[in-house]
This record gives sequence, C-alpha cells and structure tokens, in this order.
Amino acid sequence: MNWQKEHPADEESERPVLSAVDKAGKAKKSYHIVPFLPSSWNRDWLLALLLAFGTIIVYLPVRHAGFIWDDYGMILNNPLIPRSDGWYRVWFNRSAGDFVPPTVTSFWLEWRLWGANPLGYHLDNILLHVCNALLLWGVLLRLKIPSAWLAAAIFAVHPVNVASVAWITERKNTLTMLLLLTSVHCYLTFEDSGRRRWFCLAAGIYLLALTGKTAVVPLPVVLLGLGWWRRGRIDRKDVQHSLIFFALAGTGSLLAIWIQHGASIGAVVRTESLWARSAGAGWALWFYLYKAVLPLNLIFIYPRWQIDPRNALSYIPLILWGTGLLICWQYRNAWGKGALFALGYFSVMLLPVLGFLNIYFMRFSLVADHWQYFAIIGPIALVAAIIRKPVLGAALLLVLGVLTWKQCGMYTDTETLWRATLRQNPDCWMAQVNLGSACLQKGQLDMAIAYLENAVQTKPDFAHVHGDLGIALLQQGRVDDAITQFQTAVQLTPDNADAHYDLGSALRQTGKLDEAVKQLQEAMRLDPASVKTFDTLGDAYMSQGKLAEAMAEFKTALRLKPDDIDTQKKLADALIKTGEAAKAIPYCEAVVKAEPDDAHAYFTLGLAYLVTKQPEQALANYKEASRVAPNTPQCLNALAWIYATSPKAELRNGAEAVRLAAQACHITKRQNIEMLDTLAAAYAETSRFDEAIKTVEEIRTLSVSNHDTNTLNRAQRRLDLYKIGKPYRDEQ
Repeated sequence: MNWQKEHPADEESERPVLSAVDKAGKAKKSYHIVPFLPSSWNRDWLLALLLAFGTIIVYLPVRHAGFIWDDYGMILNNPLIPRSDGWYRVWFNRSAGDFVPPTVTSFWLEWRLWGANPLGYHLDNILLHVCNALLLWGVLLRLKIPSAWLAAAIFAVHPVNVASVAWITERKNTLTMLLLLTSVHCYLTFEDSGRRRWFCLAAGIYLLALTGKTAVVPLPVVLLGLGWWRRGRIDRKDVQHSLIFFALAGTGSLLAIWIQHGASIGAVVRTESLWARSAGAGWALWFYLYKAVLPLNLIFIYPRWQIDPRNALSYIPLILWGTGLLICWQYRNAWGKGALFALGYFSVMLLPVLGFLNIYFMRFSLVADHWQYFAIIGPIALVAAIIRKPVLGAALLLVLGVLTWKQCGMYTDTETLWRATLRQNPDCWMAQVNLGSACLQKGQLDMAIAYLENAVQTKPDFAHVHGDLGIALLQQGRVDDAITQFQTAVQLTPDNADAHYDLGSALRQTGKLDEAVKQLQEAMRLDPASVKTFDTLGDAYMSQGKLAEAMAEFKTALRLKPDDIDTQKKLADALIKTGEAAKAIPYCEAVVKAEPDDAHAYFTLGLAYLVTKQPEQALANYKEASRVAPNTPQCLNALAWIYATSPKAELRNGAEAVRLAAQACHITKRQNIEMLDTLAAAYAETSRFDEAIKTVEEIRTLSVSNHDTNTLNRAQRRLDLYKIGKPYRDEQ
C-alpha cells in the first residue's frame, strides 16, 4: 500500500519526533519512511519485502526447534486436535480447556497438514509475526508517527518477542495481534471515511481477538487515545464509538472467565493484598520497560519477586511511573505528547498482566517476556522516533537481530529451554521439575532424583514434584522412600487421583495389599475414567486371591479402553484361573493378533484351548510360543505335556516329549515339580517306567521338603500308575 498516494494531503506525513510541531505550531522537517536507506529504496513493496526477509532471517534457528512445555498439552496430547469435530468442540464445549478457540482451531487445521511435525507450526508463527510487523507499519503510518518502518522493523527483530514467536503455544499472541492490528486498521478507516461497515468490521474482528486472548481487553481505552493523538482531544463521538468496544471487552472477559473457571484453569495462584499487587505493578512496569529498551539476559521464567506491602520503598517504582506520566501530561502540548502517548499505551496494554488478575503462570514468575508482546509497541515507537542518524538505526537492527538469533536457540527443545533457564535462574523450581521429569523419561534416574530433590527443597508444597520424585525412587528400587514421597503428595493434594494411584501402586509392591486397595479405590472415585487405576486395582485383587473382584475391575478397564492389550492379558489369566477358559479365548486371540511376537500370549491361548479340550489348537499355539521363545522352559514343558499325555494318539510323540521335558528340567536344574512331572509322563509314554518312577521319587522328595501335601498325593497316584506299566493320559 502506498499510503502517501492514498492521502495526498499528508505527503509530508513523516515527523522527526512524536510531538510533530514546533513552538510556532508549524510542522517540522519531514523525512523518508526509512531515513537511513537511499531514496530510491523508499518504495513500499521493497520495504515490505525487506522487513519480511529480515524477520525470517533472524528467526531461522527456529526451524530446528521442537515442541516445548505446554505445546504437548495444546497440540500433541489435546484430544480435540485429531477429532473431526474438534474445531466445533473448541468453540462450543465449555470443557475444552483454555478458551482460545482461534489458536486451537489453527492447530486443528495444521494437524491435517503436517501432523506432529513442529516445523510447520513454527513457520506459521513466524509468518504471523511478519504479518504483524507489516500491519504495525501500516498503523503507525496512518497515525503519522515518524520512522514507522524502523519501529515495525525493531518490533520484528526484538529479542523479547522471541518468547511469543518461537514458543508454539504463544500462537495466542501472534494470531491475536494479527486480529488486533486488523481491527485498528478498520477502525482508522472508519474514522477517515465515516463508513459504518468499517466500524462493524472493526468491532467484529475485535470480538474475535478477545476470544484469542483477553489481554487485548484494553483496546477501547487505546482507541480513545488514538482520537486524542490524532485530534488533540477526545470528542463525544470518540466516546460513543468506544462504547461498543467496551461492551465487547466486558462480555468477552466475563465469558472467558466463566469458561476457564469451568475448565479448572482459573485457579487462585496469588493471595497477596491489593496493596502488594499495586506495588508489584510498579515493579513490573519498570521491568518491562527495561527489557524493551535493553533486552539482555532474557529468561523464560524470571525469579519471582517477594513484595512487602508494609515497606514504603515497595511503592517507589509505581510512584515514579505515575509521576513520569503526569510530567508528560503537563508538557503534552510540546515534547510530552509523544512520550505520553507511547508510555500511556504501554501502561494500558500491560494492565491485564500487572498482577491484579490471577494468571496461572504467576505461580512461577510475576513477569514474562511473552506478556508484553502487545505493549512493547509503545516504547519501540518512541525509540524509533528519537533515532536521528541512519547509521544508528541500522546498527540497532543489526544488534537486535543478532540477539534474537541467539535467543531462538533457547527454544530448540524442552531440555535446552529448562537448562538455559536454570543457568540464569538457579532457584527456578519449575525448571528443576521439568528437567527431572525429562531425565526420568530417559531412564537417567540419578540425574532425575538430583533435580527433583532440589525442586522439593525449593518448592516443598508442590505435590507434583513429590510424585515425580517418588516414581524415580521407585524405579531405583527405593520403595520405602518412594512411598514417603507419595504420601506427602497425597497430603498436599488429597483430591488428586494420580497421587492416590501412585501411593497405591507402591504399597502393592510392598505387599501391603489392603492399604493399596484403599488408595486405589480412592483414586478410582476421584477419576472414574482412569484405565490404569482399574487395571492396577485388579492386580491388587489378584494378589489377594479375589479373582471375581479382579475380573470386575479388568472388565471395567476394558469398557473404558477396549483395545488395552495388557488388561486383556490379565483378564484372560483370571478367567482361566476361575475355570472360565472358554471366555478367555477371545481375549487371548486379540492379544496374539496385536502382539504376534509375544510368547506368553501364545502360551496363554494354548492353555485356554487345552483346558477347553481342544488339544490340536493348544499344540499349535504352544509351538508358536516355543518358536518365539525357543529356550523358555514353560513353553518346552507345555509342548512336552501334550506329546506325552494327550488322549489322542495322533498328537502323542513320546521321544519328542522326553527331549523337550528333559531340556526344560535341565534349564530349571530339576527343581521345578511341574516339569519333573512332565518328564516322568514322557518316560512312561516311551515305556521307560523305571526312569519315570525315579523321576516321581524326585517329586516326592521336593514335595516333602516344601510341605506340599497336594503335590505329594498327586505324585503317589502317578507312581501307582507307572508301577503297573501304564502311561498317564490327560483326560481333562
């Protein structure tokens, strides 16, 4: 767009400073759009390409970046993303989670293009940021703010904005900024043309922006400021026009609060008084201005301030900020107008994140780089207008570009992000927790425990870290220490199903089955849709010998997740043990189909067929089990048993039975009674009754030492049979 051609009366629109007039009221000297470029370059299309190309260049390191932190919850683990009706649920389902439907809808669309490949999401964020820089340039031109292109370029390559561009989840910022600036463009067009359709379009786009992120709530105040900037006063029509935007802001805010409260996002994370929050707001304003002007030592999570509202010194930053604005107001007809407009915009747009409202991230830090993506335009425009020498502008862009390139590297992956955070903020317990969890997933237990123990010391009231530390200790074999951590997690969050589940699972491993069942039942009550809880509770009942109760839990787990292979295995085992082998066969067949290389699955299916008097099918599955695991004594023994004892002569093979049974007994060092029994039966099948009798005597000796009366009686029956020269037949 060539704005100067569209507005010939404003061809001398570029002002050297924001105040725009000298003491005589005459316009000061005009400059090119970009004063440090040759005049032949001052064409809109070339400048736009330069702006876009430069932005893409400084963000090139992001092409190697992956998903970090809550990107997983927003995209990869979000059940709405793969669903065909996910876009609808994002907009109209209150339980959809964080209510940012434009952002999640964009992810829903992108999932169909590149799935779980992070590159596509990163590229879209960069392109949105480029568009925002171009739109900002257009807005600043229309407001007749000098060095508009330089201001847009600074915004494009400013390191603080990396947190909004390189972090995929902060699509909430880049997409909402696009809507916000588009709305402002439409509003300015309405003011210039008087056409109502532009006003309606501006209001509609603003409403959409509100659904993207409620941080844009202050826009109505900004629109009043635009009227004051353009005309030197706020007219009645400015107020009238802003009323619809105030109404939309109020409605959108209340809707977002209601939805987020229903989704359990609006948790109270701060309990400070209004005085403490007011003092903290002053600190935050100066902090954000400092990072905007000198973007060094940027951290993903900054140290969390402790503000004492009883100390008068805590209020000095806020007082100084207010004093500065008052001074600018006092000199608003001279140099103060530009500064007041820039800093006023900066203050207003930061209002939602100054600490007066509860934001979950404030549990970790009271400030964050991504929170000033909308507000940073103010100080950037002010600095750009002050720069008089072309070489300074070029040098500034170069330095900022290098810093941004370097900052992008921090977002390569989750571990890189958290390690960079810990280097600059060693007490960041969230970084310690996430690094500990990452090491835990990799099996690096010593490192995981070290990080998590540090996190426990820094944040002892955070239940999640106790849970992760307990899991790491459990995997290291320190069961008692793990139980202590799980108990602490339960005490801190008694309504947390995972805490009860972890404790119950650990107690089951120690044999404290009654206590384990109690914890697992509580976990089940708190989360009745948890498959793992029903599954583990079934395991506990199995250990107690309560097969009926165990099967009930396994069946419930399968109703929730019909294709869960592990639960199907357990239910099949339980059914066979309770004499319902026929019911176990479908589950066994499903397991074999899903896991064709699982020897135990074939073995269990073979056992089910054997118990239901289908020896042919049993033999076939035992052979498959032996093929998959050729030296497994249980598989060898199962095959030998059918070869030695089957009532069907065509299935018997005495010589092979002896070979297989002897191999199984050799592996178990002749200490397994069941396998010795099979070997004895195999000897009898080949008419080697003396060896069969001798083997049964071994069984009797082991049974006496084990005080196993049932086995001793069974051995006596076998012995009586072999002494009269008859082999054993399995007639079950």
